[in-house]
Amino acid sequence: MNTRRRTTLSVLAVALSGVLLAACGAAPALNEGEGGAGGVQAVNPNGVDPATEGEPRAGGTLVLGTDREAVGFDPTAQNTNQAAFAVLDSLMKLTPDGGAEPHMAESMDSADDGKTWRMGLREGVRFSDGTPVDADAVVFNVQRHLDKPASPGFQHASLIETMRAVDPTTVEFVLREPSGSFPVVFGLNFTAGNLGALLSPAAVQERGDDIAANPVGAGPFVLSDWVRDSRMVLTANPDYWQEGRPYLDGLEFRPLPDTETRYASIENGDVNVVYGGYHTELIRALSNPELNVYYGPGHGAEFIYFNHERAPFDDPRMREAFVRGIDLDALAATQFRNQMERATGWFGDQSEYQTPEAAEAWPAFDQERARELVQEYVDSGGSATVSYKTTNAPNRVAFAEFMQAQMAAIGITLEPEFFDLAQYSSSVVQSRDFEAAGWVGGPTDSPYPQTINYLGTGGNANYGGYSNPEVDELLTRAAATTDEAERTESYRRVQLLTNQDIPVGYYSRGYLSTITQPDVRGIQRYLSRDMFFDAIWLDR
Repeated sequence: MNTRRRTTLSVLAVALSGVLLAACGAAPALNEGEGGAGGVQAVNPNGVDPATEGEPRAGGTLVLGTDREAVGFDPTAQNTNQAAFAVLDSLMKLTPDGGAEPHMAESMDSADDGKTWRMGLREGVRFSDGTPVDADAVVFNVQRHLDKPASPGFQHASLIETMRAVDPTTVEFVLREPSGSFPVVFGLNFTAGNLGALLSPAAVQERGDDIAANPVGAGPFVLSDWVRDSRMVLTANPDYWQEGRPYLDGLEFRPLPDTETRYASIENGDVNVVYGGYHTELIRALSNPELNVYYGPGHGAEFIYFNHERAPFDDPRMREAFVRGIDLDALAATQFRNQMERATGWFGDQSEYQTPEAAEAWPAFDQERARELVQEYVDSGGSATVSYKTTNAPNRVAFAEFMQAQMAAIGITLEPEFFDLAQYSSSVVQSRDFEAAGWVGGPTDSPYPQTINYLGTGGNANYGGYSNPEVDELLTRAAATTDEAERTESYRRVQLLTNQDIPVGYYSRGYLSTITQPDVRGIQRYLSRDMFFDAIWLDR
């Protein structure tokens, strides 16, 4: 039995219809919500249909503005690197339905319902140092994740009981338990611990830890210069495995962590592409007919982390009070220009994994009940003074001020602290040094493994320390099954239980976007903003 998941025709039809509408200049509609708040609908979520863009032209350098400086290119080190796929590429590629299909690999199949998987590799693919992308190279790279418990891919690799190179183009993985979702971990976005983002074993052995700043991959580009906090320059790989690609001569990444500077750079043409991190950039770009926008809400949301291992949010009364204390009408009007799609759980209201019961379980705005819960907590000896940490981006500062006023109305004294994005990600959130902390946990393309990462006990993005054994069991079951009905039912139950537990404070869907000048063609992207660069070209 072949259990490789394939994109369904219905999903492709929906995705392509959105692409064609966008290609014809149609603006995304807004979902009218309660109180007049609307949510931005998907527009070009996974990129474009190449057939609508004409014959690609070769040449030119694409300049991209990123929202942070990358830490490095080592897939076993936690970091966001928006240039990673340009250098490393990926064995698999996520599909719009949350599955995976071969990319640098040629096949990924199971004959026993997900217990044993065989990956077939293309012949002749080489790293940019000339060494082969063969079965031994795949085993070497996966083993690196297993050897480093701090790797974002460690949990995914830990599914493997044994692995071996059957021959130079075949890798066999025997899992500890069956997993119908296993191919997905070889196609994840870079930050999530993609096991299919490969480094040359020879280069790793030669360069050691320096491989993070001096990577050798099999992607369409090679790193030629990197001046940190200034620019990163990549040049075309002449031996790339896809003949005739890449079309571009090079890429230049510029870290632009300030939101206003980043948006101004795309609007005035200083850069060709920016990675939008916030709602403000997305909405402004959508109203500018001179820019192209790529966005999909996916799974996940903007939310506030609660530290379940530290007062006051180790007490469920304070988590509920916090959520009930947020007036979403006022939030939408003051922070989202009345264009906010509300979040009532990890999965959105349009998701097959949402149910009316789960939506009803999420606490609604109720200041009176929130004040009662806070007073109960204070009367039991707790403190209602809460430290709230977030980034120093202007919209995050404004959000913190809004939340401070909202919490004051229910008896919570919120004390905001602000950090630059790089420091915030590493020293605050990943170090779990917070009581409450703002976060953008979406959009994501696939429910697996991000639901485990964020909601599973010990998940690599579960920075608040939330834990529920029944949720863990359901997440494991959803990942293991090859039965779509069983997977759906498991995720629906996860949505219900987590909404009852309030692991984090959801308020809005996520708004990660890609914004480009009109002459940028061939965009292929994930909802997380990770892009594949081999097909991009400049229409000049």
